[in-house]
Amino acid sequence: MQTNTPPRSTTRTIRLTRRGRAALVVTGAVVAGTAVAVPLLMLKGEEKPAKPAATLVIPEGWRAGQVYAAVDKALALPSGTTKKAVPRAHLKLPNDAEGNPEGFLFPATYPVPEKATPEQLLATMVDTANKKFNGAPIAAGAQRNAMNVYQAVTIASIVQAEAADKADMGKVARVIFNRLERGMPLQMDSTINYALNRHTLRTTLSDTRINNPYNSYQRMGLPPTPIDNPGAEAMRAAINPTPGNWLYFITVKPGDTRFTDDYAQHQRNVAEFNAQHRSPSTSPSR
Repeated sequence: MQTNTPPRSTTRTIRLTRRGRAALVVTGAVVAGTAVAVPLLMLKGEEKPAKPAATLVIPEGWRAGQVYAAVDKALALPSGTTKKAVPRAHLKLPNDAEGNPEGFLFPATYPVPEKATPEQLLATMVDTANKKFNGAPIAAGAQRNAMNVYQAVTIASIVQAEAADKADMGKVARVIFNRLERGMPLQMDSTINYALNRHTLRTTLSDTRINNPYNSYQRMGLPPTPIDNPGAEAMRAAINPTPGNWLYFITVKPGDTRFTDDYAQHQRNVAEFNAQHRSPSTSPSR
C-alpha cells in the first residue's frame, strides 16, 4: 500500500547519500582497483587465445557510456565507435534490458588482444556478467526476494552508486527494499544524476521535478534500467540486505553515513550535512 512521504524540508529536499568515482586512464588502458580478471579472448578462427596487447580495467560503478569511451581508447578508435557497435554485438541480455547493456558490462580486468573488436569486448563483459548473475547464489537470492535477476542488478546499481563504502551497501539495499515495500518513492539522487548524465553531490528542488523515467523522486518503483554496472559486493547486498527498518540515510562526512527510520532525525542529519558543505558563495538548495 502506498503511504505518504513526509514533506520535504524547507531548506533542503530529502536526499539520500551518494558518491562519485574516478579512474585513471593511461596509454589506452584503464587503471583502477578491480580484482576480477577475465581469461584471454579467443578470436574467431584461432586455436588459442590471442596475445593481449593491453589490459582494460572496468571499475565498479562505471556507467555504460564510460565503458564505451574506455573501449574506444583501448582500441584506439574514434569516440563513439563502441557505442555504435552495441547493436552489432548481439549481446546475450535479459529480455527486460531491451538491448541496453547497462548493468551487464561487468566490472573486471579484461585482456585486449591486438585484433580485438568492440563487439568482442562488449560480449565478453556481458558473458562475464551472465556467469556471475545467473547462477547460485545471485539468481537464487533474487528469487528469494521475489524479484528477477534484472531487478536485482538494478537495485545493485543503485547500491553501488549510493553507498559511501562497502560496509554500508547492505543497509542501503535495505532502505531500497523498505521504501519499495511501503509504497514510497526511492528518492535517490543517483538516479537523477543518471538522468542528467552527471555526478554531483548537490541535488536541487528543480532537479527533483524533472520529467524523466529515472526521476525516483517523482516516479514510483525502480528505474527502468540499472544506472551503472555494479560489482560483486553490491550484488550480494542486493540479494542479502542487512536487516533493519531504515528509510533514510545521508553521508554527513566521510566515514559518517547515518541511517534512520525517523524523518525528524533525518532532517537533523541533512541540516548537519548542509552546514558542513555550505560556503559563503553558495546557498542551500530550496
